[in-house]
Amino acid sequence: MSHRIAYYRVSTTDQSIEAQRAAMGGGFDQEFSDEGVSGGVLAAQRPGFAAMLATLRSGDTLHVYAVDRLGRDAIDVQSTVRDMLIKGITLHVHGIGPIGEGVGEIIIAVLAQMATMERRRIAERTAAGRIAARKALAETGRTHRGKESLGRPYAADKDTVRDWRKTEGASITVTARHFGLSLATVKRYCAVG
Repeated sequence: MSHRIAYYRVSTTDQSIEAQRAAMGGGFDQEFSDEGVSGGVLAAQRPGFAAMLATLRSGDTLHVYAVDRLGRDAIDVQSTVRDMLIKGITLHVHGIGPIGEGVGEIIIAVLAQMATMERRRIAERTAAGRIAARKALAETGRTHRGKESLGRPYAADKDTVRDWRKTEGASITVTARHFGLSLATVKRYCAVG
C-alpha cells in the first residue's frame, strides 16, 4: 500500500512550516519536518528527514514544497533523490510534479545546483552584514541597523529577572512565565557564579 508523505524544512526557528503545508494542500498520510535546521546539513543527518527515510517504502510518494527544502548541498540532494528513485519512491515537487529517472534527475540537478548557489549567497550576505555592523558599531556605538550590540538583544535584563525571582521567591517556571522567557534563559540568568 503506497503512502503520500510530506516533508517540510525551515532554516530558522523564527520561520514556520505552515506556509509550505498550506501551499501543498494537505491530505498526507504522514508528515515529517525539520524546523531550525539549515539546508547545509546533509539530509540523512537531519532528525525529521532521517525518520522519514526510515518510513519511506517502494510505491510511496514524497511531497516537498521545493527542491531546496531537501537541502542546499547539490551532491547530497542529487544522491538522496537518486536513492529514492532506485527504491521505487516517487518525488513530487510542488509546482513541478512527479520527478522520475532521466529528465527528472536533470531537473533536480539544475535546481539543486541553484540551491547550493543560494546557500553561498546567503553566507556572503551574512558575512557582509556582520562586517557592516561591526564597522558601524565601532564608529557610532550602534550597528548599521541601529542596535546597541551584535547578536540578538537580550530578552530581558538579567539582573531584573534574578532580583525579581529572589524577591518573589518564585520558581524558575513561574519566573519564565512572568517574563515570557524560556526555562533555559531563566536558568542561565539566575545561575550562581
